[in-house]
Amino acid sequence: MTELDNINISTHLGKNSAYIKQYTPSLLVREPRQSNRKHLGISDEAPPFVGSDVWNGYEVSCLLNNGTPVNATARVSYSADNKFIVESKSMKLYWNSFNMTKLGDTTSQVYNEIQHRASNDLSILLETDVQVGIQSTIHTHYKNPDYFNNSFVNLDSNVDVIPCTIYNETPDLLVQGGYIIDDNPKVQQFWSSALKSNCRVTSQPDFGDVYIHYKGKYKISQENLLQYIVSFRDECHFHEEICETIYKRLYDLFEPQELMVACLYTRRGGWDINPIRSTHLCLIPELFTDVNKLVVKTQRQ
Repeated sequence: MTELDNINISTHLGKNSAYIKQYTPSLLVREPRQSNRKHLGISDEAPPFVGSDVWNGYEVSCLLNNGTPVNATARVSYSADNKFIVESKSMKLYWNSFNMTKLGDTTSQVYNEIQHRASNDLSILLETDVQVGIQSTIHTHYKNPDYFNNSFVNLDSNVDVIPCTIYNETPDLLVQGGYIIDDNPKVQQFWSSALKSNCRVTSQPDFGDVYIHYKGKYKISQENLLQYIVSFRDECHFHEEICETIYKRLYDLFEPQELMVACLYTRRGGWDINPIRSTHLCLIPELFTDVNKLVVKTQRQ
């Protein structure tokens, strides 16, 4: 994959950052999606997918007016059709700036105030409608989507017999040895926990689970697909770009009637990022983007 310009994201990434104790929306930094799409031939005006970027925050906190801490979880969701993403370190610094800020007399007031401020700040930054949900840390709001279930073939069950030696994104791996065409398009669904990439600036590792739903005339090789997923292991790119790259390679090579790629990354700094891209909105479970429920998607999350 092409080496990309980091000018837009150098405000915080790769630098020592002061811990800001009071609410500071100016900490937020955005990055144009096109910076990460141009080399893939993806246009902001007509992307070959629909989808969302969903963030889960597990360490949200602030103070009541009497000084007592209030803790919560947060869910942030915005469409993939806008022109910007929020840089992850700035997102964490921004949410940490609530920690010593007094926002109300009651827990309910605090939840509403955080939700209002975060939704407004992120919507202005990203120039799109950003949905934010704040929930109690009591786990009654946790849900598991039925979509990510046992119908997905576990590619990891073959790791003992499939050699993987390429650790830079190599789309040719998907079609090595040719492919089989079936006149009757069938649904194929795959899952793997072998996804690993690295931060574009700091090279810190990012681990995740990838789910792929495909319907089309080509039979996708499980061996090829696992080797391709592993080929991201030494790539340094954003989570959103990794997801869009996997999607675009499959889209270009296999001419899908239906395609969905979800990259569900594990948390770092109290937040996980979950981009999902699809040919059809109906393939994206509504619960996945519902900000009013914190969704437990994988054991690692």
